[in-house]
Amino acid sequence: MIRPVAVIGAGPFGLSTAAHLRARGIPVRVFGEPMVSWRDHMPTGMLLKSTPAASSLDAPQPGHTLADYCDATGIPRLVTDEDIIPVETFIGYGDWFQQKLVPELERVRVVSVDRHRSGGFELKLDSGELFTARAVVVATGLSGLSYLPPELTLPDGPTPTGPVSHSSQHHDLSRFSGRELIVVGAGQSALETAALAAEAGAQVRVVARGRGSVAFGAPPWKQPRLRPESPFGRAWSLWALSYYPHPYRHLPAQVRHYLVRRVLGPLGAWWLRDRFEGTVRVSEVRRVLKADTADGRPSLSVLSHTGRTERLSADHVIAATGYRVDLAAMDFLGHELRTRLAVSRGAPRLGAGYVSSVPGLYFTGLPSASSYGPVMRFVCGTEFASPRLARHLAAAHG
Repeated sequence: MIRPVAVIGAGPFGLSTAAHLRARGIPVRVFGEPMVSWRDHMPTGMLLKSTPAASSLDAPQPGHTLADYCDATGIPRLVTDEDIIPVETFIGYGDWFQQKLVPELERVRVVSVDRHRSGGFELKLDSGELFTARAVVVATGLSGLSYLPPELTLPDGPTPTGPVSHSSQHHDLSRFSGRELIVVGAGQSALETAALAAEAGAQVRVVARGRGSVAFGAPPWKQPRLRPESPFGRAWSLWALSYYPHPYRHLPAQVRHYLVRRVLGPLGAWWLRDRFEGTVRVSEVRRVLKADTADGRPSLSVLSHTGRTERLSADHVIAATGYRVDLAAMDFLGHELRTRLAVSRGAPRLGAGYVSSVPGLYFTGLPSASSYGPVMRFVCGTEFASPRLARHLAAAHG
């Protein structure tokens, strides 16, 4: 009996990878709830920052783009850079892609992955089943990777009903209606969370580090025309990082990690400016010193640009402080596997074809960004990652 390949995760990268493996005739078992991070950890009313051209899951055959989904379901076609994608539409597209190309998805959780004594990997599912896979693809997306800076960490950690939470913990921001809210951050997540909460009736203040830190991108009709087009705008650097990630993993580690953090952010979408300005207060500070509570009400101590320490208080603080890859958070990977993995600042170091230092163990999506660049943070990264991973796996384990 041929052992299957196990794909852990059913978001954009997991579904795209599985579709490519199936098209090659490779037996695949795919585990997870489809589009779960988008469905459960993104706020209601959210709009995607990415354009339609940058929002299709890569498929091994034509007919499965976001535009194809619109045509198939009779909703208005989303194709131009000025078309904005509601998160509900994108979730529906992911579900449609899964039903078409990955119909055998198993909605169970992988509890553990370990080396098998006879080769390959032994996986345990929360259903109690044990089975052996010849290779494993980790495509767990943002799951478990939300990042809270030490200065915002309270003893009970981030909780949606406590004093401090992470933006990924809020699906419905209407619960803050009539309340004072502080959102920490300057990226799209922070600015859109603030706008949505204000529209739901909250009094919102954004706390951002640095002067001029709250900024918005230029609309499509103001993009420079003499630079090459990429899914993220017109710039030589964005074009190179989008279409030529091959040499990225050979850059010095310090450069790779810096580019992953700084390219394409923090910056609000062009269409968010009118909803944000005049509605949300902004406090630009030198840095946040610490968070604490008094009578259950949180406050932030911040260092202003004048050098003074100030206190800002609210009914709740949301940290829209992003995500960081940390293999320690992937607790389904057995101890032996984790100790054998070569890492760089908590992320797996990947070789050609997205394979890790453990033969047969692959990573795609956000965990691969430090090896293949910031395009792996976005759905359009599936166009580069999925066919290459499938080709490498087929050659190595065919």
